[in-house]
Amino acid sequence: MAAEDTGIMGLEDFTAALNWQARHADENGAPATARVIRALAGVRASDTATGRRIAAWPGLTLKDAMPLRLAGGFHHLLLTGADDRLAEVYAGAITDQIAVDALVLDLTHTFDTRLLPWLDGPPQTNEAGRSASIMAGLLWLAQRVRAPQFDLFELGASAGVNTMIDRYFFRLGETEVGPADSPMRIVPEWRGASPPVPPAGFGITSVKGCDIAPINLADADAALRLKAYVWPDAGERMTRIDAAIALAGAQPPDLVAADAGDFAETMLARPAQPGVARVMFHSIMWQYMPAATQARITAAFEAEGAAATPDTPLGWVALETDPATFRHELRVRLWDGEAHHGEEHLLSHAHPHGAWVEWLA
Repeated sequence: MAAEDTGIMGLEDFTAALNWQARHADENGAPATARVIRALAGVRASDTATGRRIAAWPGLTLKDAMPLRLAGGFHHLLLTGADDRLAEVYAGAITDQIAVDALVLDLTHTFDTRLLPWLDGPPQTNEAGRSASIMAGLLWLAQRVRAPQFDLFELGASAGVNTMIDRYFFRLGETEVGPADSPMRIVPEWRGASPPVPPAGFGITSVKGCDIAPINLADADAALRLKAYVWPDAGERMTRIDAAIALAGAQPPDLVAADAGDFAETMLARPAQPGVARVMFHSIMWQYMPAATQARITAAFEAEGAAATPDTPLGWVALETDPATFRHELRVRLWDGEAHHGEEHLLSHAHPHGAWVEWLA
């Protein structure tokens, strides 16, 4: 499960990266966000601090998610009431690209100082819809371990939206799992056969997540910033982030501030508990980590996996991007000392925000 700076994610040319990101938003139900992204071409050419910083971007524009950083900043202006003119764009009332270009450029001149810091770090795109694939991977694993009890830990958890996976209700094709009264209902369009039903005894004993800079959803400002990264014209996503904020308010997810490599090694160093499968999961974050960190985590899993047994299995569930095709794939590995020990399995393809899952297993 390694990624390289190749293919689409290796795009350094600003125009090519911008066009790809806009098209990606268009194809995933956010045409207004796509227009705002395209308008960044005019921002780049402007005499603003934000424009100059875009123009001097050091490369790997798409891998750095640079267009999405600013898209979050513009959405934040609307969410905070600083300026409401983009409301008409997001609602589809203004669709002319020239008009959107002029509005975005004017907003940049007006809020240059406020927008500039949004370029300092990658977007926190915590998306509960992605947990559909993660849960399907766990159901697949549950058929292959002696006791379907899972001790989970998540890398790149951001605000812990998916760290609360044990509190969500899922309908995955004809398979249902999770508390039926949950305010978070994950019901993607399911393509192909349904994943396995939860076997007797299926359960998640604990879930812990890490992020280099975790977001506290109990902090109203932090929650609003996270919400700003959600494409405003993707209505179901906005509903899900509101449900996640409510759940976190009732009981915060278990998050720690840590480097992903340090965290993975720490979690793997804990004594294995017979009858419990330790499983690491992550979604759409692997590509943003340095290659050295990826290699470190992989080596730690290979080493710990060598000692796994049917009573102390080890799993790895990853919903990540193929760097060459940009297709989002669910891949799962299981170490248990049995046949095909540690073999990687491609289980599904998925919409980047969980709108649909195509089950391949």
